[in-house]
Order: sequence, then C-alpha cells, then structure tokens
Amino acid sequence: MSATTLLTGRKATLPGSETLSGIAKTPVDRPLTLAAEGFEGDEQADRRVHGGIEKAVHHYPRDHYPTWRAELGALPPLAAPGGFGENLSTSGLTETEVAVGDVFRLGGALLQVSQGRQPCWKLNLRFGVPDMARRVQETGRSGWYYRVLQTGMVAPGDRLEVIDRLAPDWTLHRLWRALYVDRMNLAELEGIAALDVLAEGWRKYAIRRLESRRVEDWSARLDGTA
Repeated sequence: MSATTLLTGRKATLPGSETLSGIAKTPVDRPLTLAAEGFEGDEQADRRVHGGIEKAVHHYPRDHYPTWRAELGALPPLAAPGGFGENLSTSGLTETEVAVGDVFRLGGALLQVSQGRQPCWKLNLRFGVPDMARRVQETGRSGWYYRVLQTGMVAPGDRLEVIDRLAPDWTLHRLWRALYVDRMNLAELEGIAALDVLAEGWRKYAIRRLESRRVEDWSARLDGTA
C-alpha cells in the first residue's frame, strides 16, 4: 500500500449552485491533529449527515480514479486525489479487502473502519454529472469512514498499518452488496443487524428491512429530491 496523502477542505459553494459543501479537499503538507471528529482544519457544511464520531475520516482509494476517468473522461475532480471529499488517499487498499471493524494505526492515531460511504446528490454538482451519486452507489466504488479510537498527530506520508481485524468476513464489498444489490437477503440482513462494530445507522437499515420487508427510498439522498 502506498504512503498516505492527507487532505482537508473548508466549506465552499459547489459549481453552478449556492449549495455549501466541504467536499473539495486538497492535500496538506504538514502534520495535523486528528481529533475524535476529524482533522484540524477540515469542515463539513451539513453536520446532520456529514462528519461526527462515526464519520470522522473519509478514505477513498486512489485505485478507483483511473476507472472513473475511463468512464467519464478527464473531469477536473478526477485530476488528483480529493475529488470525492476524501481525507485519506492511498493505493493498494479497496473495499474488497477492507472490512468493518478493521483497526489501523496512522501516525500517532488509531482508526477503526465504521461504515461505507453513502454518496449524496452533492457529488452530482461536484462532478457536473447528474447521476454521479447513483454511479458511485451502484458500482460500490464509494470509499469508507473511520471512527477515531485514539487521537494523535498524523503526517503526510504516514502509512496505514493494520493492527486488528474484528470482523474480517464483513468486507465493505459484502456490506455494499447486501444493502444495494441483494437487498432482501434476510440472512445477510440479520448478520448486519448483529454486527456491533458497524455504525449504528447502518445496522438500523438492516433492522428496518427485516421488520418492514421493504427497501428504503434513496431518491432524496441521491438526487436531492423527495
């Protein structure tokens, strides 16, 4: 796995709109303090759905960028890491290998994978692609979030070192498939509902589906419409 690029961003309006977002991240060239809710100097515009303890740090694999460029062309957000709002960018680690509950050391901090990233409609504006959020969800090239188990200083170039795997069978790819592809596989949903290292919000998706036997409507999140 490659050395880690650290990225942060301030709130700014998205292209062609008056919508505020912290999705545009740029690399930093100095060590940063990683606190319980993220890196110093990093901002999120809508704290109801972004940031917080369970989504303190967003990791997006650099491995996906060539595939996106092949599919969409040389869009500006695909020119360098930071296009998807990631705080960490590496090569050699994707949703296929990473499992919820995995614990990594990064510099002086400890991180634990808490959930996959759920794309929202702001990606559509960021990329100028009307269905970008749906493309991210449907491909599973979504990245993931960490909770911070131990705060500390992190420097550009620090390497992620896996130190524990609490639920190695539950890769992010498996979770994605259960939530977005094979959506009413009851056995998988029961497993997700009981997965205590998974963020509570994602466990609730499984619990609600088991109770209602229905899949939730994603249109508001993906399209910005009710």
